[in-house]
Amino acid sequence: MNRPGVGFAGRPVVGIAVLLAAVLTALSGRYGFHRDELYFLAAADHLDWGYVDQPPLTPLLVRISTELFGATPMGIRVISTITSALTVVVVALIAREFGGGRRAQVLAATCAAVSGFLLGVGHLASTATYDLLAWMVIALLAIKLLRTGDGRWWLAIGLATGIALQNKHLVVLPLAALLIAVLITGPRSVLRTWWLPAGIAVAALIAAPNLLWQAANDWPQLTVASGISEDDGTENRIMFVPLQILQLSPFLVPIWVAGFLHLWRSPTLRWARPVALAYPVLCVIVLTLGGKSYYALPLLLVLVAAGCQPVINWLTTPRAAARRTVLTIGLVLTAVTSAIFTLPVLPASAVNFVIPINQEQGEQIGWPELTAAVATAWHQIPEAQRPRATLFAGNYGQAGALSKYGPAHGLPQPYSGHMSFHDWARPADTQDGPVLLVEQERQTRYESHFTNCAQVGTVENTAGANNEEQGTALVLCQSPTAPWSQTWPNLRRYY
Repeated sequence: MNRPGVGFAGRPVVGIAVLLAAVLTALSGRYGFHRDELYFLAAADHLDWGYVDQPPLTPLLVRISTELFGATPMGIRVISTITSALTVVVVALIAREFGGGRRAQVLAATCAAVSGFLLGVGHLASTATYDLLAWMVIALLAIKLLRTGDGRWWLAIGLATGIALQNKHLVVLPLAALLIAVLITGPRSVLRTWWLPAGIAVAALIAAPNLLWQAANDWPQLTVASGISEDDGTENRIMFVPLQILQLSPFLVPIWVAGFLHLWRSPTLRWARPVALAYPVLCVIVLTLGGKSYYALPLLLVLVAAGCQPVINWLTTPRAAARRTVLTIGLVLTAVTSAIFTLPVLPASAVNFVIPINQEQGEQIGWPELTAAVATAWHQIPEAQRPRATLFAGNYGQAGALSKYGPAHGLPQPYSGHMSFHDWARPADTQDGPVLLVEQERQTRYESHFTNCAQVGTVENTAGANNEEQGTALVLCQSPTAPWSQTWPNLRRYY
């Protein structure tokens, strides 16, 4: 049985995690809500065992975070900040499992803390934030299983997987990749134990409520996933390799390459070869499915953890001073570029500089202005007609923003056919008056269901950010062409 050779560098690693949390907290109130966060706020008011596009855990955590800390950008992100700090600690523990000494563990924690992917998801309340921690915990447990050969770790893996499945179903992808890698390289003995089906049973039991919800609703997440693949699959495949490099950080490439080679070549780490092979296997799976590039990024953090001890060894040479300088410069550049492109450190007026690389920055700007513009258009409807009028948003970001900011402007409840908004409420058939449509681009798929449609406004954010809602059309229609009960199924949108 192999054992890590050194203890855990607890104090410096926790110190790095705390510093990360402090930075994320300091910046969490800048800009504003992300469109997904506005959706999660609405979902948190409709807690259920499932949603069209996700399991229930993220809306539940958002509900807890906002109940404790307030329904503000800072309040919604507190649990995300804590989650990201814990991720840094787990990455350091993974480095230790691979035989990394205390300096290697500190380096692994530092690399994780300054990586673009962790900073980007750590700044927001998102499924990816909690998914990243889940992947790291499952990876740590799987590495312990491979290192020790003790089948009882399958129970812990099953527990972590079950919880992860309540957040995002993508966790099955790295597990499938690791299983394939174990079948190819061994040790296959870890699969020949009754603890494996016991772990699967634990995962299935925990995930069952959401899986039953999905089954009862005709598996809408599969429809959403197929829509992503159909609409963005080609672009996802073309950009996969560049984004693997850019989204973590180009300066970390030598470290994760060193980690892959270390796991693959080191005689003392033969048991860890499937961990190395799992990454390219996962890349093949994601490319085949047309999934987004970040689906494979968490395993790169595992390879970064594996590469830290070789990097520390590389520093202990006659040219150590020069090499330490190179490493320090690389980490500083990683921190600076990651912060600029993933955190709201620039003025909102300068966000167009980073949107081409990270459009999520722009999606945190302009929602109050959108709501104000909608209110101006809404009040063009004669007051006597407003009780029978309907406010319809084309996507969940718009609907979430109007739900959050609309009451202060005298706006009614917004409706939308997008994602779970379609299921939460639909207009009554008695709402046969004017309809105000909020459309990123004017589309016949919406306007064909209404009469005498004319654009009465355009959304402009004061920062001039070229985000998805800049230039959104506000279209006022006279009335629906049919009762809402007949029209509503035609307005459902999964993607």
